[in-house]
Amino acid sequence: MRLTWLGHACFLLAGSKTILIDPFIPEGSLPVEPDIVAVTHAHADHLGMTVRLKKKTVAINEVAKYLAAKGIPAEPMNIGGSITVDGVRFRMTPALHSSWIEDEGMGFYGGVAAGFVIEMDGTSIYHAGDTALFSDMQLIRDLYRPDVALLPIGGCFTMGPDEAMIAARYIGAPLVIPMHYGTFPAIRQDVEDFKRAVERTTSIRVAILSPGESIEVGA
Repeated sequence: MRLTWLGHACFLLAGSKTILIDPFIPEGSLPVEPDIVAVTHAHADHLGMTVRLKKKTVAINEVAKYLAAKGIPAEPMNIGGSITVDGVRFRMTPALHSSWIEDEGMGFYGGVAAGFVIEMDGTSIYHAGDTALFSDMQLIRDLYRPDVALLPIGGCFTMGPDEAMIAARYIGAPLVIPMHYGTFPAIRQDVEDFKRAVERTTSIRVAILSPGESIEVGA
């Protein structure tokens, strides 16, 4: 599987299907049209261009209903659930965060925030979404054994580097890719320091990607 970071929390997974996660792209452009979009929660920096793409979209029930009302072919699910869409397995995991659909004036409730474990072509990717550290991340390790963990490190709106180091240990994926940092001043972090700290104290490898950069993951 080819994994591309498009910036912020947006990733493109390219294998038998092309999956776009949290399609807010602060710099650069979308290199290919996705087959499926997955949205972790309703904040504008994650929902992004979902409506404009008009692709089949996996999201929590409240966001899926909002998207369906916009004419998007939405696939609703909820925390703890599992669905298969076009041969790709989506498992929805908890995330400790808020969610608000920033539309229709002041906006409205967007259900709870979530993460995903996405299984495609024998490779399992955990996208944590926006989240604080929580100890049940160890259950994600025990249940799903992800090959790659995509973890926010920005602080302020999510966990920061110190908490993400513990999250990486809890999850146990052999490869961690940091996200949701550096997009704007409130979430600036020293990502190289995070990489050094994780690799000095664990056997986990940290891959730092630039927006638009890709890496091959899985078997």
